[in-house]
Amino acid sequence: MRRVRYEHSGGPEVLFLEEAPVPVPGAGELLVRAEAIGVTLPVVRKVRESREPVALGGEIAGEVIAVGEGVTAYAPGDRVTGLVFGHGYADYALLNQAMASPVPDGASATDAVALVRSGLVAYGALDAARPERGEAALVTAAASGVGHLALQLARLRGASRVVGAVSGPAKADFVRSLGADEVVTYEEEAWGEPVDYALDAVGGELLSPAVRALAPHGRLVAYSSGGGTVQAYDLLVGAKSVIGFQMGLIARGKPELYETWRQELWRLFSRGALRPAVHARFALDDAAKAHAVIEARSNLGKVVLIP
Repeated sequence: MRRVRYEHSGGPEVLFLEEAPVPVPGAGELLVRAEAIGVTLPVVRKVRESREPVALGGEIAGEVIAVGEGVTAYAPGDRVTGLVFGHGYADYALLNQAMASPVPDGASATDAVALVRSGLVAYGALDAARPERGEAALVTAAASGVGHLALQLARLRGASRVVGAVSGPAKADFVRSLGADEVVTYEEEAWGEPVDYALDAVGGELLSPAVRALAPHGRLVAYSSGGGTVQAYDLLVGAKSVIGFQMGLIARGKPELYETWRQELWRLFSRGALRPAVHARFALDDAAKAHAVIEARSNLGKVVLIP
């Protein structure tokens, strides 16, 4: 089978395609023939920043080819999606059954990759904000794979005003088409009227303006891998709070909640209330081009590899 990997850190140019044996599923694992693979900012950052090469994992969707010992919920021929922790940029990948989710009839593999993992992060970050109906919300990286779903979910959870923050004005029409009332760019000195909660997917230097955008008693949910620092004084003066969110902790520690969120995402999708957008589809051997789009922050929605 074909597999994408890298031998030293760097930009998209360090990725290369190689031949590798088809993996054999171990206990609790599914062997999935990939039909769509999601490209995410955390994986792109690992390629550029990791000291040692790591397996390019991530979201996949496809057909179960074989199952390992102890797998009872899935069988060959089933269509599934989920998060792969090993090599995911490949024709075949191993998916732990605990991380797998059935793909319902009528949904494509691309729909599944665009919706489930990114949607779970968006749903979980929103849940961590403890939103109340009628509150105002801010979503950074509002045109990203996660952000464009978080924006829609905030509206569905009763936000009276939704502000989308993006890297440039070219993304404004896309974000408004998903229901944003206002769009601001990162370089603007002020981000409009204060909001009750903010979902931040960027981190770094954007943490401070995101905190400033909060009304008194506002909540910022940080779910970015970009790090960053918040000054305690900026929280004290407005009785504001910062909440960290990490999807892996929910998946491992609260599987029932994880499954509830998955089912709700599919329910919203099936009735047309939640619209995952795909910016571009690239062939597996064009993984470098897909990473370049993510690094340039030019995507409007999800970027997907098609083996």
